[in-house]
Amino acid sequence: DLGRGRGAARAMSDWIIRLIGEGGYLGIFALMLLETVFPPVPSEVIMTVAGMHAGQGKLALPMVIMSGTAGAMVGNWIWYILARAVGLVRFKPFIERHGRWLTLDWPSVESGRVLFERFGPMFMAVGRVLPTIRSLISIPGGLVAMPQWRFLLWSTLGTMCWTGALATAGWFLGNRFADAEKVLGPLSILVIALIIGSYLWRLATWSPATSVDSKAAK
Repeated sequence: DLGRGRGAARAMSDWIIRLIGEGGYLGIFALMLLETVFPPVPSEVIMTVAGMHAGQGKLALPMVIMSGTAGAMVGNWIWYILARAVGLVRFKPFIERHGRWLTLDWPSVESGRVLFERFGPMFMAVGRVLPTIRSLISIPGGLVAMPQWRFLLWSTLGTMCWTGALATAGWFLGNRFADAEKVLGPLSILVIALIIGSYLWRLATWSPATSVDSKAAK
């Protein structure tokens, strides 16, 4: 229902505005940590709101970027540690059982492992600025036991670029709009719709690599 979707997006944006307004840098940190663990909470809205507060003189832009980056990196590190503890071998039964909903199969995981071992730092940095992927890219890093210092270095660089870009965009908006809610309502709806729509599209068009191979063999 479109009306309910708009209402949920508006409620989320109101909650984000309130938490940042009341919690400041700690609120930004907490929201970005939550966003990394629970991707439907959109960083696009969180960091834009925080940047708008900075543009209105309520917060300092460098501290906004640092708080957002730190919160996201704690969440990124949690996913990395969990994935590293599981390991690639023990991850296989999970993929075989739930791969349909993850739009992922084991041949794809193996192909990704080979690429990740060769180009891991680049994938880690670039993945941090891609919607949805930025929260999940920690998992392959942990599964293939990417050195922790390398994971933290490249993840931090990519995450800081993402949070910095969003906060800076919000800072410019904050200088032009006194009422942030007029901008954030449509933004929240758009971001959430894109996240849900992209997942549904992948779900509808995805097919296991194994089934593709078997068709080719026939």
